[in-house]
Amino acid sequence: MSRPRALLAAVAALLLATAAAAPPAPSVPLDADGFRLAVPPWEFHFPHDHAAHQAFRTEWWYYNGHLRAGARTYGYEATFFRLGLPARPTANGRSAWRARHVIFRHLALTDPQARRFRADDRAERQALDMAGADSTRYLVWLGDDYAGLLPDRLTHRVVGHATEWAFDLTLTPEKPPVIHGHDGVSTKASGVGNASHYYSLTRLSTRGRLVLNRDTLQVEGRSWMDHEFSSSRMSATHAGWDWFGVQLSDGRDLMLYRLRLRSGGDEPMSSGTLVEADGRARHLPREAFTLRALREWRSPRTGARYPCRWSVRVPGEDLELELSPVLDDQELVAASMGGLAYWEGRVRVIGRSGSQSVTGEGYVELTGYAGPTPF
Repeated sequence: MSRPRALLAAVAALLLATAAAAPPAPSVPLDADGFRLAVPPWEFHFPHDHAAHQAFRTEWWYYNGHLRAGARTYGYEATFFRLGLPARPTANGRSAWRARHVIFRHLALTDPQARRFRADDRAERQALDMAGADSTRYLVWLGDDYAGLLPDRLTHRVVGHATEWAFDLTLTPEKPPVIHGHDGVSTKASGVGNASHYYSLTRLSTRGRLVLNRDTLQVEGRSWMDHEFSSSRMSATHAGWDWFGVQLSDGRDLMLYRLRLRSGGDEPMSSGTLVEADGRARHLPREAFTLRALREWRSPRTGARYPCRWSVRVPGEDLELELSPVLDDQELVAASMGGLAYWEGRVRVIGRSGSQSVTGEGYVELTGYAGPTPF
């Protein structure tokens, strides 16, 4: 045997022996379609975990924010969804049109001065570079709209275009990422995998341009970013969810969500997170806060009745807040999702923290009031 062949044989034998001696890779639970379930522990690594996690069925990147242009204020939303499709054999498996993922993009703009809420949605398969979500770096896009990181690997850029309006924003985090739940997992119900991996950037300094009615406005303000990925679906016992994201004048931020049960009441696994001004975060179990709707609004499009204006109390923090929408009508009806309707709106916040008055801004998301949600 020549020396190169002998060397290759020795290396191969060593690799085989090492593989045989090594312990097997830990198994991860999968759903019926082969998607990975969200189970603890999960250790986040940034900025890598801003990118797509294609082993999971469902993923979204969500931004909302409060913008100022002189005396005028605006609220904006931009959400990119990735939905994984089960692998299926096809007659032409090499087709360029074949896709394993679908990307949805929702945009909304709240203009309280004009008493107007605008929304736009689109969907494309992740094929032919029409849309995609990169798993090696943070970049998710649909056409010319995208969200991702700039070369400094810290600053986010969000670009969205609709027929009558558009925005191009850069966002710089003021606090580190906040991981919700325990051991990297936000549990939604009992049972293996009924959970998500979920984190937020609760304060991002925001600057950029807003194009509206042929005017280009220089805007600045503050944003919130959520990123969540999982393979679980809404349980048959759940009707929908109410989500609250609030930025307070004392520097604290608050995220709360409750999963509503069809039988009435809330899922006991509902929870929240309180983020201090210095970025330290505390998990809030469902019994740590109360949510009470003070009135409701009926949609003229879907007939759905949404709670509108809320009392929020966190007794252990001596925190009492009242949240009021800047517009009642902030319902988005997404044709790209088969007419899925949900309320996603900008709110003003007043209240107290201990003996001190506080104000703030926030967003509220309400699903399941106009029909079932697919997520």
